[in-house]
Amino acid sequence: MRVLICPDKFKGSASAAEVCVAIAAGLADCLGSGVAFESVPLADGGDGTLAVLAATPGAQILTALVTGPLGEPVSAPWALLADGTAVIEMAQASGLALVSGPLRAVAATTFGTGELIRLAIDAGATRCVVGVGGSATTDGGLGALDALGWSLHGMSVQVATDVTTRFVEAARVFGPQKGASPDEVVLLTRRLESLADRYRDELGRDVRDLERSGAAGGLAGGLAALGANLVSGFDMVADVVGLDQALERADAVVTGEGRYDETSFVGKPVGEVLQRARGLGLPVVVVCGSSDPTVHHLVDGVIRLVDLAPTPEQAMADPTPWLREAGRLLGASLEQQHADRLARHTVDLPPS
Repeated sequence: MRVLICPDKFKGSASAAEVCVAIAAGLADCLGSGVAFESVPLADGGDGTLAVLAATPGAQILTALVTGPLGEPVSAPWALLADGTAVIEMAQASGLALVSGPLRAVAATTFGTGELIRLAIDAGATRCVVGVGGSATTDGGLGALDALGWSLHGMSVQVATDVTTRFVEAARVFGPQKGASPDEVVLLTRRLESLADRYRDELGRDVRDLERSGAAGGLAGGLAALGANLVSGFDMVADVVGLDQALERADAVVTGEGRYDETSFVGKPVGEVLQRARGLGLPVVVVCGSSDPTVHHLVDGVIRLVDLAPTPEQAMADPTPWLREAGRLLGASLEQQHADRLARHTVDLPPS
């Protein structure tokens, strides 16, 4: 039996790669040499995307000092893959997690993300993938465009996101979580409307009704106005890491994330993995920190760390031992299923 382990990160607890290692160890504890497993960590274009893609063979991780979301210098990692693709996670330069003091939605800028893209261009990257989750910004990408000199300088850019929000809607949908007051949401919306007009007039691209253009407070739309393509973050990651080929080799699939619920089916790895695996007739088990039981019936099994650890807090603070235990439970279940299949296909031979 060959098991494919392909989780998303457990946000705030473990990277997708760390989840793979722990579950694989538990499977090996239970099944030993009776199972072969393949690990394919996943992401959806948001935080964690850089770590997943930078782990592919031949990738280089680089670091640059760029402008942070509120103008302060920040050290931001980015990656150059073996095929010449640059990978930039805008949260590393313009992310909400970089704001240590009060949130300032009106002042936050994507200038540092533009600086990273310009560095990729200067490094000779053949194309650039920009993951846009976790932003602190609602500047419509104006900062990034200013850093780029309002040009992608001939480089192909893909903006990877699981958000389908349109450009002018970005302030209303995401502004409050970035610290915008109701009055500031109105101000930011007007600013986005003005920027949409400016992009149309100066760049010839109307991004108002472009799906995904509101991602990262409109950064996606600003880059699209320069000619970037807006794509599903999950599809892009899946293509780079070879998920479809790994699914073809698998007999069973285990995926997972921190919280398994209805949002798992809105462009996120768990829902997308399930859809692809179902198309191949593969059983799917979800390992998660916690879950909404109303979606349990959509998969073949759910193993929750909150049911294994002494407390939910311990499950989140140190998930590794409980992920390993989840792997053991999964291995025991697969072993029993295999035995059941053998029993169903056993033919009683007549006595000689």
